Amino acid sequence: MSILSYFKSPPNQPEIEDPEQITGQYGYWRRRIFSGIYIGYIFYYFTRRTFASAMPFLIEDLGCAKSDLGFLSSVFAISYGISKFLSGGLADRCNPRYFMAVGLMATGVANIFFGFSSATVVFAIFWGMNGWFQGWGAPPCARLLTYWFSQKERGSWWGIWNTSHSIGGFLIPFFVIYCANNWGWRSALFVPGIACILCGFYLMNRLRDTPQSLGLPPVERFKEGAPHPKNQEGESSFKEILFKYVLSNKLIWVLGASYFFVYLVRMAIGDWGVLFLTETKKYSIIAASSAVACFELGGILGSLVAGWVSDKIFLGRRAPVSALFCFGVVLSLFTLWLVPGGMVVLHSSLFFLAGFLIFGPQMLIGIAAVELSDKRAAGTATGFVGWIAYLGAATAGYPLGVVIDKSGWEGFVLTVCACGIVGTVLLLPLWKKKSNSQFNTIVSDPTEEETPEPS
Repeated sequence: MSILSYFKSPPNQPEIEDPEQITGQYGYWRRRIFSGIYIGYIFYYFTRRTFASAMPFLIEDLGCAKSDLGFLSSVFAISYGISKFLSGGLADRCNPRYFMAVGLMATGVANIFFGFSSATVVFAIFWGMNGWFQGWGAPPCARLLTYWFSQKERGSWWGIWNTSHSIGGFLIPFFVIYCANNWGWRSALFVPGIACILCGFYLMNRLRDTPQSLGLPPVERFKEGAPHPKNQEGESSFKEILFKYVLSNKLIWVLGASYFFVYLVRMAIGDWGVLFLTETKKYSIIAASSAVACFELGGILGSLVAGWVSDKIFLGRRAPVSALFCFGVVLSLFTLWLVPGGMVVLHSSLFFLAGFLIFGPQMLIGIAAVELSDKRAAGTATGFVGWIAYLGAATAGYPLGVVIDKSGWEGFVLTVCACGIVGTVLLLPLWKKKSNSQFNTIVSDPTEEETPEPS
């Protein structure tokens, strides 16, 4: 058997007919798969955020300039964005069990080689490699969340999964500081790298593909008793998926444009936050890292709240919550700039608030891209808007580094706040949009009496 055969999406199995067995199997596999992608994505963030936390040590040990660090961030973001777009199309036709696992292992290898390096050019090669394989993480998760959780519950489950970003981002600064202080900054790349290689084997054990590949009915029929057209899950080429359901969809382009600015704001706060506090508020690296860790901690609560509010209050509409949260980030960041140094609790609280607000739209725009395209294009749609988002993340790297060098931190704050306002405005035309008619063909008619959910 060829190694590449493991990446092929497995065929559908004959459907199980026993309702009790279906209910039991669905509960078992939903728990198993969700826990797998949750833990797996925490480890993806371990190897993604090591560099941001190690920035002060690279400046002190190797004399790296801010523009050099920004350049590395941009290399990562561009590589990650392109990979996320291309791997999104692959994820729609590949088995996520191996696709996500192999990507995680490769990020571990890239981190290990990064830790052995000292020159900026070599850093760029391995950090770009890390970015490429980081793109193998989110699209398989989007595919599994789409196929295993129905539209009426997806916002809440996606919100819970999205907290994995924040758990990983919250833990890694403390881990980097501990390793750097005890064994040098290079060890903060080695240990997460090895851990991610081991976690890849865990993902191979936990994950499976669609419910149909296990002989289970589509989730829409299981959860809502909805009709499921036979051609809904038919094979489609990458070209058809890309052009028919993604590139020709104007709403996807609007979402992508807003995602650009949302990610620019998010990465600007996360990547530059420690340096911002150490240079403008005169905090120690430990105090600054602790405050910035609250940014990720706030994202945990923000993801949960945003998903629940979009499901229960806005009835599946993702844009209103995204726009309101995005504008709130602007206010929190500007307040962060005005608060004087020495008020570490207040600064930590403002970073917590900024994380609470920015991780909401960061998650919901990805869900909206799936629901405004087509179920079969889940990975491609999220990959495409993710590619645009990471162009914004790339802009938060080298370009913002140049802004800081030339205009100082005031220029940084004003630039990021302006981007947050633009991102908010772009979301307003989508205020009333829910999911498109193609996606809703697998959802029961709201005028009919709903079939009770299986217990």
